[in-house]
Amino acid sequence: MTSPADPPNGAGASGPGLKLLAVTACPTGIAHTYMAAEKLAQAAESLGHSMKVETQGSIGAENVLSDNDVSQADGIIIAADKDVDRSRFVGKRVLVVGVADGIHRPQRLIEQVLDAPVYEGDGSGAGRGGASGAAASGGGGGGGSKGRSVTYKALMNGVSYMIPFVVVGGLLIAVSLALGGDTTSKGIVIPDDSFWKTVNDIGSVGFELMIPALSGYIAYAIADRPALVPGMVGGWIAAHGELYDSEAGAGFIGAIVTGFLAGYLVLWIKRVKVPKFVQPIMPIIVIPIVATSALGLFFIYVLGEPISWVFEQLTDWLGGLTGTSAAVLGIILGLMIAFDMGGPVNKTAFLFGAGLVSKNPEVMGACAAAIPVPPLGQGLATLLRRRMFDDQERETGLAALFMGFFGITEGAIPFAAARPARVIPANMVGGAVAGAIAGVASVEDNVPHGGPIVAVLGAVGGVPMFFVAVVVGTAVTALVTIALMSVGGGAVGASATAGGAATAGGAGVVGGAGVVGAEGGDSGAPSVVGEPVLAEVGGGGRAGEASGAAGEAAGGAAGGAAGARKAVAPQGVAAETGEVEAVPAGQVLSGYLTEQTVKERLAADGKDAAIREMAELLAVTGKVADTAELVRAAFAREDQGTTGLGEEIAIPHAKTDAVTAPVVGFARSPEGIEWGAPDGTKARLVFMIAVPEADAGDEHLRILALLSRKLMGVEFRERLLGAGDVGAILGVLGEIG
Repeated sequence: MTSPADPPNGAGASGPGLKLLAVTACPTGIAHTYMAAEKLAQAAESLGHSMKVETQGSIGAENVLSDNDVSQADGIIIAADKDVDRSRFVGKRVLVVGVADGIHRPQRLIEQVLDAPVYEGDGSGAGRGGASGAAASGGGGGGGSKGRSVTYKALMNGVSYMIPFVVVGGLLIAVSLALGGDTTSKGIVIPDDSFWKTVNDIGSVGFELMIPALSGYIAYAIADRPALVPGMVGGWIAAHGELYDSEAGAGFIGAIVTGFLAGYLVLWIKRVKVPKFVQPIMPIIVIPIVATSALGLFFIYVLGEPISWVFEQLTDWLGGLTGTSAAVLGIILGLMIAFDMGGPVNKTAFLFGAGLVSKNPEVMGACAAAIPVPPLGQGLATLLRRRMFDDQERETGLAALFMGFFGITEGAIPFAAARPARVIPANMVGGAVAGAIAGVASVEDNVPHGGPIVAVLGAVGGVPMFFVAVVVGTAVTALVTIALMSVGGGAVGASATAGGAATAGGAGVVGGAGVVGAEGGDSGAPSVVGEPVLAEVGGGGRAGEASGAAGEAAGGAAGGAAGARKAVAPQGVAAETGEVEAVPAGQVLSGYLTEQTVKERLAADGKDAAIREMAELLAVTGKVADTAELVRAAFAREDQGTTGLGEEIAIPHAKTDAVTAPVVGFARSPEGIEWGAPDGTKARLVFMIAVPEADAGDEHLRILALLSRKLMGVEFRERLLGAGDVGAILGVLGEIG
C-alpha cells in the first residue's frame, strides 16, 4: 500500500514554470489534507508549474519540505485549518488560506501566490491570524467567516493546551483528597506532614497553571511566539486577585480576555516600523517586555478595580438575602456557583456559604449541591451523546466526572471555554436546580466543601435529598447542553462552507460570541482548531462540511474496498518498482470493502433513503449486528453536518457498536442524490463506512486518506462511474491499494 502522503501526481516534478511548495493540513488530518494536496498538485501541473506538497496528516508530516526545497521556491501556499510552523519560510512569499480553498480553488491560489506578502518572521508578512493572516490569505476566505475563524482558532488553541493541566491537576487533587483527606470544620483537610499533602500540592500547581496556559496559547495562536509570555503572565494576573485587591481572581473568563488582549496587542506592536538593527530583538525582547508590562498594568489598574468592586457588591448583596426563602437563595447560589467556576462570582457564593457554616449550614448545603453539577453535567453529556464530542472531549468528560465527585467545579472549564454561550447557561440552569432542591429540603453541609465526597465522608445532613439535588441538577445540565449544541450547531462537524469560508466546528466544539465573541452564532464555528488537537477538533473543530465528514469518517471509520477480480497494482507501486504487485482477488483497501458491499446502482433518490439502502448493503456481510442502530448513528452524523464532500462524492459514516467489525460499502447513483455538498454537486459516488466504537488504528486512517486523494482525480471518478459491472468497479477501486 502506498502512503497517503506520498507526493501526488506531478508534485515535486520539475516543470518549465514556477517552483512552488505547499503545506496542507486540516484539524483531523485525514481526507481534506490529502484532497487539497492532490488538487493543488493537479492545478500546478496543468499550469506548467512544479509543486511539492507536504501533508501534515493524522499519521504525521510526510513528503516534508527540505531546506533546499524552500530556498529554491518561488512561492509557498499553506492551505490549512490548523497552525502550521512558518518560521522556515522567512523571506518567501507565503499565501495562507483554509484547507477548503486548496480543494475548491487551487488554480486561483497558484495565481495569487506571487502577489502574496513576503513572510519576514514574527514581525510581518504571513503572520498567524489577525490582520496579517488575513492579508496573507489574499482574500481566500469570506470576510466575516475569516474573522470568526481567527477568534475560534485562537480560543480552541488555548483550550487544547489547557486541558492537560485541568485533567492532571484536578485528578491529583481528587485522589489526594480521597485517600489522604480528613473531614474537619474547615473542610476536607490533608495533614501537612502527609504524603498526600505533597500529591495535593503538585495537583494544585497544575491547576494554577491551567489559567495562564489558556491565556498564553490563545495569544500564541493570534500573534505567534512573541505573544506567549504576555498571554501567560496576563492569565496569571487574572487568576490571582490579590494582585488587584480582590478576594477572587477573574478565573477562566479573565484568562480568555487577557489572551485576546495580549494577542492583538502584540499584533499591533508588530506593525510599528522600527530600524533594521532593532528588528532582530523585537520578537524576543522588545515585544514581550512591552506587551507584558502594558497588559499587566492595564489589568491590575484598569480591569482589576471593577473586578474587586463586583466581588464586594455581590458579597454585600448576598448578605442581604439571608432572610429570603430557601428556594430563592438556593437558586441564586446555584447560578453563581456554576457561572464562572472558580472566578469572582463563583468565589463570592462559595465564601458566603463557607462563612455561614457554623451558623446556617443550609446555605453551604445549597452551595455544596451546586458545586459538582457543572463537571458532572458536562461529563454526562459526553456519555449521552458521544458523537457530539471529539475523542479528547470524551476523555476530558470522564475526568470531569471524577473531579465533579470530589467537588472540583473547574473540571467543566474546558467545555465552558470552548463553547461559553452554550455550556455556561446549561451549567447555570443545572446549578440553580440543584441549589433550589437542596435549599427547599434544608440540606446541611457542615464543612466548606462540596460534591458527593462530602456526603460520603459524613459531613452532610439530609443525604438523600442532597443526592437528589445533585443528580437532578446534573441531568438538567447535560440535557440542556445537548439541546443547545443541537440547536446551535455546536457538535463535532456542525456545518460547513464552500470555498474556504469555514463555518463548522472541527474539534467537536464551537466557539461563541458568548464571552469574547468566540462563537460564531447559529451557523456554528469555523472548521479550525488549534494544536495539539482536540483535536478535530475538531470542527465542529474542530468538523462540519467536508472537513468534518471525512475527518470523522477517518477518525472513527474504516476505509475499505473489495478487491479486483484480477491483479491490480496499487498506484505508485508499479511506478517505483516496475513490477505489478498483485492485490488478492476480492480484496482491496485491506478487504474492508468486498464484492458483497458494492452496488452498481442505488435505488434511492434521497439522502435518508440512500443511507438506509447502504446500511442494508453492509448488513449482508454479517458484520452489522443492528441495522436500525447503524442507520440511526449515520443520521446522527448527518445532523451534525453533511458528509457530502463535493466533487459528486458522499461518505456517510458511523462509529457505532451496531457493527462488529469495520465494513465499507460503495454504490453509484447516475442521477445523483442531493447531499448538501459545499460545492452544490449531487452525490453520484457514495461510500458508507462503519466501524465499532473501540476500533481504531493508523491503517484505517491511511486507507481513507488514500481514498480521499484518489477520488480527487477526475479521470478516476469517471472510470468509477463508467465501470460496467461490480467486477469492473472493484478493479478501479483496487488501484487505491
